[in-house]
Amino acid sequence: MATFKRLSIVLALVFALGLGAGCSSKKIAETEPVADTTESASVAAIDEAAQTISDGIVYFDFDKYNIRDEYRAVLQEKADLMKQYPSIRVRIEGNCDARGTQEYNLALGERRARAAYDYMVMLGVNPAQLDIISYGKERPAVEGTGPEVWAKNRRDDFRVVAR
Repeated sequence: MATFKRLSIVLALVFALGLGAGCSSKKIAETEPVADTTESASVAAIDEAAQTISDGIVYFDFDKYNIRDEYRAVLQEKADLMKQYPSIRVRIEGNCDARGTQEYNLALGERRARAAYDYMVMLGVNPAQLDIISYGKERPAVEGTGPEVWAKNRRDDFRVVAR
């Protein structure tokens, strides 16, 4: 008789736990779409920020690496987004036009990338979010020669490498 009583208690507990589990999974199912929507919105916001960061190019004068006044706002916008989304990491790519030696242009491209890096760090971007590289004259944005072509190739590009 005692065995029957224990078996009845065990079955009652199993039944009660089964009902409780059914209810809790129902609650989880009701809250999942809200979490997915929030996560999707967050991913979309990060994607939009990453695109904005990648879009803005900073151009330089011939044989110069100082940030021109007209590009300070571009860098400010990038910095604000990177501070808002600290998971974003960016590689600043310094580029030059076709004139000059390879060695000279690699050094100038690095100074251009470093100038943007230093400015963004001054604006409050965590240095761990930024990397620099120089491509010198190896990656022209526009092929050809002449002042207009050269002006388009003297630039810093911003590549988002992590989100």
